[in-house]
Amino acid sequence: MTSPAWFSQSFPPEGASTAEGIRNQLGKPELDHLTILVRESAQNSWDARVEDEAQVHYRINLQTVSAAHAPAWREHLLRKAPAKQYLPLRESLQKPTIRVLSISDRGTKGLGGPTRADTVTDQGRDFVAFLRNIGEPRDQAFGGGTYGFGKGILYLVSNPGTILVHTRCRYEGRYQTRLMAASLWKSFDAGEEGSARRFTGRHWWGDISGEVVEPLIGDAADSMAAKLGLPPFDPTETGTTVVVIDPNLEGLGAADAADYIAETIAWQLWPKMLPGSDGIAPMRFTVAYDGIEVSVPDPMKHRPLRMFARAYAEMAGSGGEDLHWRRTKLLGRFGLDHTMAPRFELSRAAEMAGFGEGRVHHVCLMRPAELVVCYWPGPDTPSEVVAYAGTFRADESMDETYAAAEPPTHDSWNPQSLEHPDSSHVKTTFTRLRERIQAAVVLHGKGDVEVADVSLGAASDKLAPLVGGAWGIGSATDYARPGDTKAPPRRRRSTVAADEDFRSEEPVPPDSVTEPEEMEVGGGEIGIRTDEMAAHRKPKVRRPRVDYVGDAYLDEYWGNAVVVQEFRLPIPSVQRISATIAVALATDSGVETEPPAGAEMPGLVGWEDPTGQLHSTPTFVIEGGDGSVWKAIAKPAPDTMTEIHLSVKVVGS
Repeated sequence: MTSPAWFSQSFPPEGASTAEGIRNQLGKPELDHLTILVRESAQNSWDARVEDEAQVHYRINLQTVSAAHAPAWREHLLRKAPAKQYLPLRESLQKPTIRVLSISDRGTKGLGGPTRADTVTDQGRDFVAFLRNIGEPRDQAFGGGTYGFGKGILYLVSNPGTILVHTRCRYEGRYQTRLMAASLWKSFDAGEEGSARRFTGRHWWGDISGEVVEPLIGDAADSMAAKLGLPPFDPTETGTTVVVIDPNLEGLGAADAADYIAETIAWQLWPKMLPGSDGIAPMRFTVAYDGIEVSVPDPMKHRPLRMFARAYAEMAGSGGEDLHWRRTKLLGRFGLDHTMAPRFELSRAAEMAGFGEGRVHHVCLMRPAELVVCYWPGPDTPSEVVAYAGTFRADESMDETYAAAEPPTHDSWNPQSLEHPDSSHVKTTFTRLRERIQAAVVLHGKGDVEVADVSLGAASDKLAPLVGGAWGIGSATDYARPGDTKAPPRRRRSTVAADEDFRSEEPVPPDSVTEPEEMEVGGGEIGIRTDEMAAHRKPKVRRPRVDYVGDAYLDEYWGNAVVVQEFRLPIPSVQRISATIAVALATDSGVETEPPAGAEMPGLVGWEDPTGQLHSTPTFVIEGGDGSVWKAIAKPAPDTMTEIHLSVKVVGS
């Protein structure tokens, strides 16, 4: 074998694809190149997983080639390289420092199969599909990819359009290491006048001793990888490392690019980060730059991705729902999570995922491979702090249909690109999603309850979490105040575990509130007359406390929006419960708790006992210790965060 060198493909008489044509197959996607790189490379890694491996390890590393290895890069990777007007690789490798972006996977099978495209085989064609052919149909059922156009992003991210591939596979019963570089740039003409030849703009670096350029194999590949400083494979390890030479980081420094890639992984690949039934996530993600590891956000802790994680659990569990086309064809499975949530702080990765407003009213679409296709914006909500997240996973029988509806970047489902009835299947999917969202989140009023015209108001992420399970809420309408003799009864609880703003023109009916019988307890305090309470007027008990039951949520009482905080009093004694209802305003300088002059203030509506009766008093006497769940009902103020803090003391203390 001669020393590895570059080979440039010339046009055969029958013609061939040009480099420009291949580079342009991605079209003009809305996603930036780094996001597509993460999505497509992770998809390739997932499709290449080894079935008996517990987990795929996917790693992205931004690094500067060390001074010890940089000479080898220049010596070996510039041998017989095309002139810079035909391929700008020389310019990249002759810079004072050589920057690379490495994407590696382990727990995968590597790029196996024959190394020549004209070899007939039934053992898989991963190597030639990745490095030689374009448009190779996928050979894995329910894989994320379709025709392999996404690999073009690797060349687009490289300033000189060049990648180096280091892979280890099992071929013909033995482990084999392979090393090869490839470039996609521009077609060109070269040579003397009269003997000039046309070239496709595709180039490969490897063993050029035969009639076809081949990868370095076995010991030759291991030796060259060591010279270039590439991490070696263990003796029985398989996988692939793709090195993007001189990456275009779109104006970001290495540290910022690593942070962006890490968050992009979370937004685009979170389903692969959720633990399975064995407690192990399907994929493990690592991001680093120059030896510094960057944390990849945990979707179970990241707001608002945790909403999508909860929706996924709903979809995968008994709470999920099957969606059908004409009641006969199963389209897929749907899960929904809805809650109160203020706007979240937008990041570049969140914007690229489609959350331009910092609000969540989206459904994550995925195929059976459970890779994020996109976040489809569903029906908007009547409030800026009503949030819902859905997850839809296509049924396996529909995988080919949804795959065919995707563009080369796999980031949407376009029914207009399909023939009937497939186009109808995809259209119906969106119709069913809208129906389920509207039914579950009650986006439109029913009967005498109408959605108010006034938004609940913006709520800043700076204000969460608040004390005592408080949440941000906004505008509300007329309420009875503590001490009023007639307060609105609780109508049926809305199915929405989220902010809703309701308005009703109905008058509050009489006799709608059950007032407690009053008595003197401990110096004129208001309470409910019971023999048990009288026997415990001044007992010696443990110090009382309030146990909050979950977070506060928005509910509807007689057409009005209220904030509800559920609680228990676990200590067995007669106790007086009271509430401090406050506001907090988001400003450019932070959080203010003093409202503007004349601004409406939130207030306590009353206390709902375990039987559903509302008691409209400023404080209330309760005998604790029986495990009963009570509710504090508060009126919100417009355009604020409402904070509910409950306190309790022993009656007579």
